[in-house]
Amino acid sequence: MEKKLYLVSLGCTKNLIDSEVMLGKLQDYTICDDASDADLIIVNTCGFIQSAKEESLDTIFELHAKRKKSSILVMSGCLSERYKEELQDGLKQEVDIFTGVGDYDQIDKLVEQKINQFSPKVFLATQKNNRVITGSSYHAYIKLSEGCNQQCSFCAIPSFKGKLNSRSLESIKEEITSLVEQGFWEFSFVSQDSSSYLRDHNIYDGLEQLISMVEKIKGVKIARILYLYPSTTTKALIKAISDSKIFMTYYDIPLQHISQNILKIMRRGKGSEQIRELVEYMKSMPNSFIRSTFIVGHPGETQKDFEDLCDFIKEVKFDRVNIFSYSDEEGTKAYDIDDKLDQEIIDNRADILGKIVEDITITELKNKINTTIDVVIDGTSSEHEYLLSARDIIWAPEVDGEIYINDNQLDHDLEVGKLYKAEVSELVGDKLVATVFSSIFDDIQVEH
Repeated sequence: MEKKLYLVSLGCTKNLIDSEVMLGKLQDYTICDDASDADLIIVNTCGFIQSAKEESLDTIFELHAKRKKSSILVMSGCLSERYKEELQDGLKQEVDIFTGVGDYDQIDKLVEQKINQFSPKVFLATQKNNRVITGSSYHAYIKLSEGCNQQCSFCAIPSFKGKLNSRSLESIKEEITSLVEQGFWEFSFVSQDSSSYLRDHNIYDGLEQLISMVEKIKGVKIARILYLYPSTTTKALIKAISDSKIFMTYYDIPLQHISQNILKIMRRGKGSEQIRELVEYMKSMPNSFIRSTFIVGHPGETQKDFEDLCDFIKEVKFDRVNIFSYSDEEGTKAYDIDDKLDQEIIDNRADILGKIVEDITITELKNKINTTIDVVIDGTSSEHEYLLSARDIIWAPEVDGEIYINDNQLDHDLEVGKLYKAEVSELVGDKLVATVFSSIFDDIQVEH
């Protein structure tokens, strides 16, 4: 009898990779899109901040309410690891199996034996894991490392993900080579702190070595690195990314703040002037695209600190920015700071900064009107069945936006996973609309 699996992967792309490892171990199940019909339900949780924790718990309760009695509900991942004792006690009526961040490759055995397991060592996906890549037949995320050696005041991740543990270059090479053979040609490299890659092995140019290695793998067309950390990002790395023929000149660097006062309280390792220098250098690279993240309302943030942050974002005009309201997380340094801000102030500041960011992003998108861009077709748009969903090749999947393709001047249908040249005609809301007029073939150099 056919066994059905329903899996929810919450949080970041690093979680998604671990979810794909679980899918690889459970290939005797058929994936279904109706939880009430599933024999096995897995929720790979996120435990980063309060909103993520609430989403994880809400998902557990929602799925438990609709599942059939004979099904097995598994809670895995960061939230499960971070609060393993409390959750096993509080959710024993809803959850059948609890596991954390150490046993993704053991999920088949845990389900078969119906046991909880929390291995002390954090699991790191490698080329040895037969992942089932989801969501794309041409793009895949590659995990560089697990854990983090940084000591940011607001972050609890090191408390349950441990110290930096990097994969070898050879391991990554083997995984990419295997995926290229399966038809994948676009890769995004992820970790908690990607610019520290291999520093746990006393190698301080790990990403430069990665870039050099990936460029030699035939079949890789596009690559990008996500989650750089300011204190481990060097000008040499910035230049190496820009000079690469394969890697997009894409700098994803969560800066979190610009005020010297707050950067010190946050224990970020780089001062305000050094951050400005780094950003300025990134902006000087040809066709650069800079994404960042900022936190508002951290304990100790004054009105002046906040105004400095607003001015900095207006001045730099980042291509993309995510704004987070400070979340008071137990086990962090910030949790023990007395100088907390009222939630109303935090929310107000997040709204103000969010509007600034929105205006900058819309202006950046408007500047694309009447220009030619290289795009990849990702699929049919959720907006309308007659619109195709595409993205500028420099954009990372899912987070940087969507382009509607509403016209095709070629004499054949457009294909998902293929590259094309398109003319942008207008901006509708926050979505660009474009017409495809030419194919990009393998022997034509993509414009980075």
